[in-house]
Amino acid sequence: MIFGASFEPLFFIPGTNVPVYEHVVTQWIIILILALITIPATKNMKVVPRGLQNAWEAIVQWALDFFGGALTEDVAKKWAPLLATFFLFILTSNYLGLLPGAGTISGFVPPTADWNITVTLALIVFFAVHIAGVAENGGLGYLKHFVSPNPAFLPLNLLEEIAHPLSLTIRLFGNIFGHEMIVGFLVLLAPFFIPMPLVALGVLTGLIQALVFTILAASYIASATGEGH
Repeated sequence: MIFGASFEPLFFIPGTNVPVYEHVVTQWIIILILALITIPATKNMKVVPRGLQNAWEAIVQWALDFFGGALTEDVAKKWAPLLATFFLFILTSNYLGLLPGAGTISGFVPPTADWNITVTLALIVFFAVHIAGVAENGGLGYLKHFVSPNPAFLPLNLLEEIAHPLSLTIRLFGNIFGHEMIVGFLVLLAPFFIPMPLVALGVLTGLIQALVFTILAASYIASATGEGH
């Protein structure tokens, strides 16, 4: 137990021995929140958007423009949905940890403060990068990427590929979990006054970490597809 956050399962799936932990339930909540926004926004779409449809189309256009800076238009259209999903999931997760009563003190921890989740997100990026590389360059063409600019660089290029998911995992987990720990300590010391500036800082930190993770994922895809050279 760390600052009241229990590693014991909340419950077991009925009829099985499969445990369900706090961060899993929180992810279900995030999925529900995003679904409650996206389903109405994309239902009965109009030629002239309004309401949620208008807001959601603005998000989609932002994603295409934002990732279009690192990827060509065709590649951006293919991978913007995944990259935008990363951004929205991580941002929602980070901000849930800022709600009153949330955080390590009460045991309600944002999923991005759990290294199991950040590892999973990083591995998705890892496989997406290689799938994108093969899809855009073909198998042989993508393998040449590992011996560029010289075959002597093969070990370094392979090491770099291994370092990418490790970097994504540690950066996201370390920043979010570190913020939770600091706020947790200060809540114990001064429950009403000291943590408030850090909570405000957490709003900015949550946005920055979502952007950094997504930008790095886009840059890795750009490199794998030959657009990062």
